[in-house]
Amino acid sequence: MAMDVVDYEIKGSEMQFVEVELDPGEAAIGEAGSMMFMESGIEMDTVFGDGSANQGGLFGKLLGAGKRLITGESLFTTIYTNQGQGKRRVAFAAPYAGKIIPMDLRQLGGTLICQKDAFLCAARGVSLGIAFQKRLGAGFFGGEGFIMEKLDGDGLAFVHAGGTIERRTLAAGETLYVDTGCVVAYTPGIDFDIQYVGKIKTALFGGEGLFLARLSGPGEIWLQSLPLSRLASRIFAAAPQRGGHKEEGSVLGGFAAGGLLGGLIGGDDE
Repeated sequence: MAMDVVDYEIKGSEMQFVEVELDPGEAAIGEAGSMMFMESGIEMDTVFGDGSANQGGLFGKLLGAGKRLITGESLFTTIYTNQGQGKRRVAFAAPYAGKIIPMDLRQLGGTLICQKDAFLCAARGVSLGIAFQKRLGAGFFGGEGFIMEKLDGDGLAFVHAGGTIERRTLAAGETLYVDTGCVVAYTPGIDFDIQYVGKIKTALFGGEGLFLARLSGPGEIWLQSLPLSRLASRIFAAAPQRGGHKEEGSVLGGFAAGGLLGGLIGGDDE
């Protein structure tokens, strides 16, 4: 299927959304639940699979849907088609604080490998598939498991990541060590593996875990400063674990914590 060539505008700073402009007959595909608004003249259609091609027969549809299910995405994709006479816009919102990254697959060699749940929307014709980690270590300890998303085509795709985004170009033989959760996407030329930190003390008390991702060029990589897993763990750690409320930033909060600790030690659980 020929790729639709769409114009777009990314708005916002921390909580971003992207407006995709469609000419008559053009369409965009969006992840389930990501649509923010659409103008009149745009029609929605939910399809089984990724909607990238006319999947023939039941088996083709099940195969496309199965790929999305394995990567943690919905079985269904929504297609937004401009059925009007003039240009129309549809917007897709980021699911949490971070940045939306436009990926021109034509300039990236036609394929991009990214973390699960990173895909937000794309021009019609972009295919959503799966990429398997070839090494056992990368699959078990790489933060994303054995399966990642693979975007194929020569059109525009939009992915979302947390915090601030860093794009780096690695030359042949150049290596970068990264926290496993901070890897957003990379081109197929990148060699992705896992490196043991080498020191138990550093792993246990340094807060970085036992393994780091080792990315070797040549190719492009995208990194995020705030993975969703890290944000979720901080929120969980700060949330009250025994009901009530948590005092922060005051002497009273310190006394309350001390009283709670004393009660637990003394066996007073009232």
